[in-house]
Amino acid sequence: MTRTRPARIGLGVWALIVALVALVVLTFLPTPYVIQRPGPVYDTLGSAASTDGEQVPLIAIDGADTYETGGSLNLTTVQVVGNRERTPSWFELALAWMDSSRAVVPLDSVFPEGVTTEERDERNADLMVDSQHEATAAALHELGYDTGAEVTVVSTIDDSPADGLLEEGDIVEKVDGVDVTSAAALRAAIQDSEGGAVELTVLRGGDQQLGIDVAPELEQVNGVDTWLVGITLSTEYDFPFDVHIQLDNVGGPSAGMMFALGIVDELTPGELTGGNDIAGTGTIDATGAVGPIGGIRQKLYGARDAGANYFLAPASNCDEVVGHVPDGLTVISTATLEESIDAIEVIADGGDVGDLPKCTADVS
Repeated sequence: MTRTRPARIGLGVWALIVALVALVVLTFLPTPYVIQRPGPVYDTLGSAASTDGEQVPLIAIDGADTYETGGSLNLTTVQVVGNRERTPSWFELALAWMDSSRAVVPLDSVFPEGVTTEERDERNADLMVDSQHEATAAALHELGYDTGAEVTVVSTIDDSPADGLLEEGDIVEKVDGVDVTSAAALRAAIQDSEGGAVELTVLRGGDQQLGIDVAPELEQVNGVDTWLVGITLSTEYDFPFDVHIQLDNVGGPSAGMMFALGIVDELTPGELTGGNDIAGTGTIDATGAVGPIGGIRQKLYGARDAGANYFLAPASNCDEVVGHVPDGLTVISTATLEESIDAIEVIADGGDVGDLPKCTADVS
């Protein structure tokens, strides 16, 4: 008996050493995943720091009467931990798997192979700028203003479906014979094609009208399957006054709906929110249609942690919302800017929030 105890102790020591070595290896071994976690929350009715550190209004309107606002209309964001140059360790992934506010997602879904971090950031910055224009157009459309739209190709991505077919400066007039009223409308038509070729009618050089067939390819953008032809677009609207949106270091199109709500609030008398703290997310096009986004679960937790009591979620994200709503947060499903405004007015008036559209398991 006395001779076996040292042997057992020795085995235990070796097992501990092996476990420690394995932990060290797992800590530094590259992984094919990144982590999504709640990012900063910004009040579209408030201010944020600019690149030089100065606090500036997120929305500044010049040339039109504006009104006092109250409460908050918070846009939510997602932070990504890791990139192709440095992925999270297995230990970090294990901690994230145990945290309901975080998500472990494949590296390729956030950083597609062949796309550098800088290229991804640049693409997301372009999407943010475009979404701000769409948000302004949507808000003004909701308020009865007439705005025109001219969608122009800024650049094409190498080896993409559009490479060699479309050129910088091409004005996209129609898609499959339907007038293109915004970049978002063009993207929606490309999504609806589900990979089938779309015919783009473009004006080139100011006098040459061409019909060009382009077949989209499926990629993941911020974790969402997206059909892309590989072009960067800009949309020029004929706005009756200036609306400037200032938000640095945030990319992607998912803030569109909340920006539109902030613009509507500033241009209309009274407090749209009734003093309530409301958060949300969703893309938006010039017609006011609200579209899906990535990272909805992390945005729910970010909103709750920022003190919001209500969250406006795109109806098309509802399948990801069900069963993942943090305590203390009421989620309302919305598909249009008009529906979002109606919901906020019910909240502001102290109405029955229970009658508003909810996310259920059968909503797609």
